[in-house]
Amino acid sequence: MKKHTTLLVANRGEIACRIMRTARALGLRCVAVHSEADAGARHVRLADEAVAIGPSPAAQSYLDIPKLVEAALRTGATLVHPGYGFLSESAAFAGACSDAGIVFVGPSPHALNLMGDKETARHVARSAGVPVLPGSGKLLASDEDALARHAAAVGFPLLVKASAGGGGIGIRRVESAAELLAAASSTSNLAAKSFGDGAIYLERCIQKARHVEVQVFGFGARGAIAISDRDCSMQRRRQKVLEEAPAPRIPHEVRREMARTATALARACEYEGAGTIEFLFDEADARFYFMEMNTRLQVEHPVTEAIADLDLVRMQLELAMGRLDDVALAEPIALQGHAIEVRVCAEDPARSFRPSPGRIGRLETPAMAGLRVDTGFEPGDTVSPYYDNLVMKLITHGPTRGDALRLMREALRATVVEGISTNLPLLRSLAEDPRYLAGELSTTFLEDNLAELLASAASQDA
Repeated sequence: MKKHTTLLVANRGEIACRIMRTARALGLRCVAVHSEADAGARHVRLADEAVAIGPSPAAQSYLDIPKLVEAALRTGATLVHPGYGFLSESAAFAGACSDAGIVFVGPSPHALNLMGDKETARHVARSAGVPVLPGSGKLLASDEDALARHAAAVGFPLLVKASAGGGGIGIRRVESAAELLAAASSTSNLAAKSFGDGAIYLERCIQKARHVEVQVFGFGARGAIAISDRDCSMQRRRQKVLEEAPAPRIPHEVRREMARTATALARACEYEGAGTIEFLFDEADARFYFMEMNTRLQVEHPVTEAIADLDLVRMQLELAMGRLDDVALAEPIALQGHAIEVRVCAEDPARSFRPSPGRIGRLETPAMAGLRVDTGFEPGDTVSPYYDNLVMKLITHGPTRGDALRLMREALRATVVEGISTNLPLLRSLAEDPRYLAGELSTTFLEDNLAELLASAASQDA
């Protein structure tokens, strides 16, 4: 068996820091990569070695596959962890690593291609017995006749989605045929810019849906397991703001069936490592439908780690090194308590969520039992305008949902970030909203009640 000593983390910010924390515990030497803007970033300071990979725009640095592979070869890294975002779901990157004799810490290029194309993923899901929403195949925005024909078959309201990529990028809700062509063109243009593929597809829209996902872990041809579900319904413009595990108010038989079908899908593509099967859950009839598979570690993975008492990054690395004992995970995993995560971002909700890059002055989080803080910043660091504006994640874990919420309210009240604007006031308002506390969840909750939540946040600040 090949001995691995060095890991290159092909990412930045909090996820790079989080990966290094576990890699160090496994005795691995850590190599960071950085753009010009990130030369002094925390993930660079934490690494044993750092490699500059180009100018600040991601396309010229963090998305440059040849530069990343060359950095790994030059530093003697035999493992590459892509984190999330950037190239984490790129079959081309995974293939380039393999061609260079480097182990990509993630699924195979075959699985990445299979699940990366939404039309193919939906076909595989159907074949594995996973419920799928009515929708079209892959379409071109310029094919007006095909768009009209498939829209009529799907019915309004519907969603226009990018066939490639993920993360909610480019999704448009369409209420009538009059809006269809503009939405299709907009989604296609953004998809082409973001993923290099402008193909789109149509999907039926559930009016009051919840976003519930299942964390899976695969062992290739040896099978896969479902660890836990999560609720990620609190979103703004399809970007997650707050997540919790397990998902509240899911009937036991539905929860069990979600886990079963998620496992079946992971096994169908002989998936390797950590992945997430995302579902839309219709509370009106307690039915769920496959959306997509995220073939990587999720931003919200800590809530699953908390209730399952597992380290998903450790599992990823040990699997990649051939050291993971999957037999020990054959039995159902005992879940303990409830966990909640919020994303603290550099933005000003009171000003239409305008980004707020800049130098952080004061940054303080409380030291309290049941709280985990994942961040890529320290006081004096700068939030760059070039990348994602996530400053930190606060994760609380308690015996019950009520306990986890109480801890989160305490943590949010005691967290201080100065020098930039953040969404902390909105998060505090949300964590105290009686409807949310009662378990009222849907993907439109935040936007439907945004004005009221912002008014509450302003009142609290005053």
